[in-house]
Amino acid sequence: MARKLLLIFLFVAYATLGFAASVDTVSVYSRGMNKNIKTVILLPEVYKSSKNFPVVYLLHGYSDDYGTWIKNVPHIKDLADRYNLIIVMPDGDYNSWYWDSPVDDKSRYETFISRELIRYIDKNYKTIKNRKGRAITGNSMGGQGALFITFRHQDIFGAAGSLSGGLDIRPFHDEWEMADKLGPYAKNKKRWDEFAVVNQIERLDPGRIDLIIDCGTEDFFYEVNLVFHRKLLQRKIPHVFIQRPGVHDWSCWKEAIDYQLLFFNSFFKN
Repeated sequence: MARKLLLIFLFVAYATLGFAASVDTVSVYSRGMNKNIKTVILLPEVYKSSKNFPVVYLLHGYSDDYGTWIKNVPHIKDLADRYNLIIVMPDGDYNSWYWDSPVDDKSRYETFISRELIRYIDKNYKTIKNRKGRAITGNSMGGQGALFITFRHQDIFGAAGSLSGGLDIRPFHDEWEMADKLGPYAKNKKRWDEFAVVNQIERLDPGRIDLIIDCGTEDFFYEVNLVFHRKLLQRKIPHVFIQRPGVHDWSCWKEAIDYQLLFFNSFFKN
């Protein structure tokens, strides 16, 4: 009897180890920046047994890196399994803001995310290779980057989100080394206007992109998120806007990512 129980235990343990979500860390070469960029990739437990999967690109915030999401939100592996998603978490440098910088030709992260990374993922993994199978989101700098890239590449992504994103960078022009990528605000106001996501809304056609925006009401980015939400309403752009008690930290983002991936799962299925 004891031996039989042991065999059952070993079988369950083996099955759990063999079919749990797997984590890959790869180096993706960027021709535009002439360097390899570390990227974490989560594959759902059914990856080997199914054909093609939708992909969520998840961007980190200022001063963080490719490993920050998996370290701070380990249950994201369960979400990849629950929704049968591939989740891709690239390094965006600590202060790239995911722009192709007009003043730093070594910082071309819009091109990397929208072209080079997607090309690599579609070539090496079993993905749905069109906008109906791609979504992108991120926290803070990454939320700004996700919407900035999506609005400029609507042929690439079908859904996008932001968690406490810096959706208007201009009120914070002295913060987080953004001037290193755009030049000093006082001398480059037009450029800062052009790079503010809130000014990219005019690129959107109603219903073209499925959008979800989340921000804590005590977050220093809350007001710019609220203005962004109101501007979407004015232009009759369908979207989900979630405001929750909270500040600019991981306690908010751990909860918010659950809603965002549920939203993306609904997009992929419909």
